[in-house]
Amino acid sequence: MARTETISKPEAVKQQSRQLRGHIARDLADTANPFDKEGYAILKFHGVYQGYDRDSATELKQRGESKLWQFMVRVRIPGGRLTADQYLGLDAIADKWGDGSLRVTTRQSIQFHGVVKAGLKSTIAEVNHSLLTTLAACGDVVRTVTTVPAPIRDAMHGRLEADARRLSTHLLPQTGAYHEIWVDGEKWPEDAAAHEAPDPLYGDRYLPRKFKAGLAIPEDNTIDVLTNDLAIIALWDSDQLAGYDFLLGGGHGMTHNNPKTYPRLATPVAFVEPDDLLEAAAAVVKLHRDYGDRGNRRHARLKYIIAEQGEDWARAQLSEYLGKTLEPARPLPPLSVPDHLGWHEQGDGKLYLGIPVASGRIADGAGARLRTALRAIVAEFRCDPILMPSQDIILSEIRREDRDAITAVLRAHDVRLAEDLKPAERWALACPALPTCGLALTEAERVQADIVGQIQQRLADYGLGNERLSIRITGCPNGCARPYSGDIGIVGRMPGYYALFVGGDFEGTRLNTVLADKVALGAIGETLDPLFALYAVERRAGEGFGDFCHRIGMSALQQALALNYEVRRHAAD
Repeated sequence: MARTETISKPEAVKQQSRQLRGHIARDLADTANPFDKEGYAILKFHGVYQGYDRDSATELKQRGESKLWQFMVRVRIPGGRLTADQYLGLDAIADKWGDGSLRVTTRQSIQFHGVVKAGLKSTIAEVNHSLLTTLAACGDVVRTVTTVPAPIRDAMHGRLEADARRLSTHLLPQTGAYHEIWVDGEKWPEDAAAHEAPDPLYGDRYLPRKFKAGLAIPEDNTIDVLTNDLAIIALWDSDQLAGYDFLLGGGHGMTHNNPKTYPRLATPVAFVEPDDLLEAAAAVVKLHRDYGDRGNRRHARLKYIIAEQGEDWARAQLSEYLGKTLEPARPLPPLSVPDHLGWHEQGDGKLYLGIPVASGRIADGAGARLRTALRAIVAEFRCDPILMPSQDIILSEIRREDRDAITAVLRAHDVRLAEDLKPAERWALACPALPTCGLALTEAERVQADIVGQIQQRLADYGLGNERLSIRITGCPNGCARPYSGDIGIVGRMPGYYALFVGGDFEGTRLNTVLADKVALGAIGETLDPLFALYAVERRAGEGFGDFCHRIGMSALQQALALNYEVRRHAAD
């Protein structure tokens, strides 16, 4: 049976929102004040987060002035695929209504930061004018569906892209509130909207918490598919699609010092036939809808249902929703993470180019003028951009004869290309954190270069400068940059201090483990140094850093830290 406990206040807010209308339309007119708590909760479903500039908040408070309230607007972009015109439309919004930058997310979307309330409706209306939407980019619904970014023109990659689009459409909320509020759709009288039929998939309370879905293949786990609530892995027999393995219950969010919350990787539940993809995915959404914890949001993700009820139970429930018996998931081959930066063949005579974007921030800075370069290239050469889950960007559909000209534009704007990066930079991720995220405990994006530089220098000291490893940095434990999988996770604990996690694997199939807590920003490289020294001496051929840490175990790693501490203490004496 589904849970019957008392619902939390956020659940009541959703239920009373008149299918996500709330009083957003009314409160938009008051540009001097932020939305109230109920309005803020409903805004998320429309792709909007309300916050304030945390850099200036203390000074303004001391002067008796109000905070600088602003908004983050996120676009829903299935598989990160954009046309040239859509990208140029989003680029124009960044100047008109945002802070002059576009930020690529780890879920292949674009975020605008620094939008003020007076420009909120115009921002979203212009997103829709580009034939995109912000609906369900956030909130307790299925968010942007991710998939393999490579635009390789074969049956496998074409099916993945098509499936991501079909899933996104099939799982999108059907409320009319979005167009009423943001795109001047026909308004419903308040009493009529109150009696609008609940969403056929989500009901009147939507999901207990957010829901992430991703679609990958064993040959390309660029999206870290196992970190999703619903991880879909397409299985192919030569050039024929056999079906999909459904793995359930991934999710990175946790709370420091609360063992009842934890990161988890999705685990195998069922094999799904090709024709059942959409309805089987909807069945997983219904499972979360009906059995998720609506009394405690910290215990409301699908991962807790799967961890507590088990995969066999979940498969039985999905079979009931689907009306047919599902088989257990089929054995999976090892997952791989290819490198999509640099120049690659599309398979149809054209090329694609993966361009690194530090922390996903497409902007013009003191060094490189990345945003100007991308705008010029997309406008002149009509490349279709693809947003990568590594926060980078691919330019696709490039004619061979345009390769040198495109490279020249990038070089003229001082844009760093794949060949300019050190390995530690190439695979690093960071969430936005301060000053825009209200959950951030400390910095992430603004200290990424510092942290990665520390680590790269220590690696070089031991002859490891060319080793491939993934570094994920977040300003809080919610895990937006996926810090609990991969080689090294660096998670904000308090201003200027971090918890360090090691022992995951580069391919994203194993969680890492906490190594040290409350490490000062400037001491991260020093803390990891004895582990790199050990790795240089005792690693096996081809063994990644995370695999090495996992093999020798946390006890040996802690001993190395302790010995290093004693050596440094005696040297100081």
